[in-house]
Amino acid sequence: MAWVYLIIAGLFEVVGVIGLKRVSEKDNFLNNVILIGGFIASFSLLSTAMKEIPLSVAYAVWTGIGTLGSTVVGMLFFKESKSWVRLACILGIVFSVMGLKLVH
Repeated sequence: MAWVYLIIAGLFEVVGVIGLKRVSEKDNFLNNVILIGGFIASFSLLSTAMKEIPLSVAYAVWTGIGTLGSTVVGMLFFKESKSWVRLACILGIVFSVMGLKLVH
């Protein structure tokens, strides 16, 4: 169950980052709720997951999910670059996170 919490924590990190982007564009109540709520949920679930998953693995997987998710959201919704180098780097993150899961 800890791995499920960790994956959901990573997804909520993406929600928090989306809120951060939205606050930087327009600082209003809803965008601040998305920002703060996303990160509160993310850190709470990360903390729960770390009761069973070692710090180094949990943090690396959490940041990997957040980085991957934020990059994909940026490309799909905020018109960020979709270059092949960027996509290759995302693939590297995916393989690294999978490797950490396999060696745990």
